[in-house]
Amino acid sequence: MSVSNDSEGSPNRTTIDENNSVVPSAVLFALGVVGNLIALCILYRHKHNSNRVSVFYVLVTGLVWTDLLGKLVISPMVLACYITRQRLAHGMQCNAFGALMVFFGLCSMFILLAMAVECWLSIGHPYFYQRHVNRRKVLLMFPFIYLFSLLFCALPLILGDEFGKYKTYSPHTWCYIAMKRPHHMYSVLFGSLTGMLILLIVAFNLSVMISLLKMYKLSRKQKIRCASFEGAENQRARAPHNGHAEEIDHLVLLALITVIFIICSVPVTVRTYIGASQVSDNDEAKDLLALRFLSVNSIVDPWVFIIFRTSLFRTMAHKLYDKLCHTRARHSVQQGTPDKPAQQQDLAA
Repeated sequence: MSVSNDSEGSPNRTTIDENNSVVPSAVLFALGVVGNLIALCILYRHKHNSNRVSVFYVLVTGLVWTDLLGKLVISPMVLACYITRQRLAHGMQCNAFGALMVFFGLCSMFILLAMAVECWLSIGHPYFYQRHVNRRKVLLMFPFIYLFSLLFCALPLILGDEFGKYKTYSPHTWCYIAMKRPHHMYSVLFGSLTGMLILLIVAFNLSVMISLLKMYKLSRKQKIRCASFEGAENQRARAPHNGHAEEIDHLVLLALITVIFIICSVPVTVRTYIGASQVSDNDEAKDLLALRFLSVNSIVDPWVFIIFRTSLFRTMAHKLYDKLCHTRARHSVQQGTPDKPAQQQDLAA
């Protein structure tokens, strides 16, 4: 899709400009569907080959299913507009499209937050995690996520245009939240919710990284104490990632998806606050660009998971993690060593 000219924005026009091609939307739709289907095949093969499926993979499966359903429900409406060369109609059709966009976007955000919390609990609070977190409870969480997202996306329809509304965006094949006055209250609420989710996800991920580094340092100290035993050198060479391989895998995958989520979500969050101070639609091109970033998230996520599941990428990720931990450990040792010769001189005196 491309940003249209002034004639394209005429309110009396019902057809799409001939310069707008269906090809980009069709390619993105195909990439999204194929990527999610491949990701689901990998997940179910993992379930078949594994004796125990972790809670984290249940959440990843839920995220992939949500992205896939979003593509299958929303994208055909866009393709139909291009095929018939008719704009998306105002009123019920536009409201349904915009509400579905918000619904699936929020569901994905909350599932990503649940993945971050799961990692944080499993690594930082393992006893609580073992006693209170299981697959059945996680599966029960999905209906609450869907229900909250459904209620939130219905707020403009319940509270009226004064609170917020959905509007068409160029080339008028899709609708989303209106970001300008006097319909800005809902967009600001949505931006605040998105911003809070971003901060929470980043905070939990940083906490997980710190916990993993502490676990690595502790295991390294234990190996140093056992260095006199036979085979200690071989154990030390392979232990950095064997002890916490699953946790590292989860953290790396979550970090990659989170980075993409932030890149795709921050522009919309920023635009909602900027739009709250504006009345005209002079910056609609910037709003459209931010919304396109958001729509790309569900396309990229499954391909990130597919690439991550390759043995080469996971090996590189483990090596990078080991190098980071070794560097931090070496830095800590170098900071502590200068005092030891001085202590030995004092004892000799």
